[in-house]
Amino acid sequence: MTCSPYAGRFAPSPTGALHAGSLVAAMASFLDARAQQGLWHIRIEDVDQARTAPGAAASILQTLAACGMAPDGEVLWQSRRNHLYEAAFAQLAQHVYPCCCSRKEIADPDAGAGSPATRNAPAVYPGTCRSGMACGRTARAWRVKVPDFGAMEECIVFEDRRCGRQAQHLASEAGDFVLRRADGFWAYQLAVVVDDAAQAITDVVRGVDLLDSTPRQIHLQRLLGLPTPRYLHVPLMRNQAGEKLSKQTGAAPLAHDGIEKSLLAAARLLGLPMDHPHAPEDFWRRAVPLWAAMHPG
Repeated sequence: MTCSPYAGRFAPSPTGALHAGSLVAAMASFLDARAQQGLWHIRIEDVDQARTAPGAAASILQTLAACGMAPDGEVLWQSRRNHLYEAAFAQLAQHVYPCCCSRKEIADPDAGAGSPATRNAPAVYPGTCRSGMACGRTARAWRVKVPDFGAMEECIVFEDRRCGRQAQHLASEAGDFVLRRADGFWAYQLAVVVDDAAQAITDVVRGVDLLDSTPRQIHLQRLLGLPTPRYLHVPLMRNQAGEKLSKQTGAAPLAHDGIEKSLLAAARLLGLPMDHPHAPEDFWRRAVPLWAAMHPG
């Protein structure tokens, strides 16, 4: 493929096999790249080794191949990139601090450590350890400071290609967030920002459940002097209870003998006017121009 200014990616966590919900995100990112005649990368987000399931990454790659989705170039593995996250963390030294607060303390408003968590968002951390940890306590994690409420750069505004204008006040809606966790693993927010920049990703296409994370990532991009890609957040596949279809809600692995029906179901959720299942090669031949018409570059 010829070089293109467009670069997209699909970045699954190898905690289990590819299922119908993750197929939606893979399909959307693949369609967008092909519609723009750009590059499509696969990144295995295995930075959290404690949650990585043996054989899951290989299974995901095999299922994507069975669906007709092949990456442009080699697969990137986060577990092999710790030195890059360490370098970014060092670059942020003046903006980070150690924190001794537990999740329970942060989630308990009566403890004075934070606001309560909701189903869709974690508790907002109020900066308890910004001026130093309580005497005798040890660090559980490292956090990055967000601008004070009212500061010009505190409200992050961006235009999502599907959801429209988005605005988030980091101080009141996110709070200082974790870059390095208590278990020593790098947090998703740091790793994804470093890797998107390293792969020259121009367009991030992913599930709408990650829309709320985008302002934090933009904040890190600005602190690190990295470019901000365009974002497009797509609908989620849900189960009968209305929950996001995921491994935690019992999503079954995609069956290779039912690929055609799985592709059709994902396409319909993304709004593509396709009525009948097709073999992968024919499916993509039909789906790419439909996507291009719905999401012009």
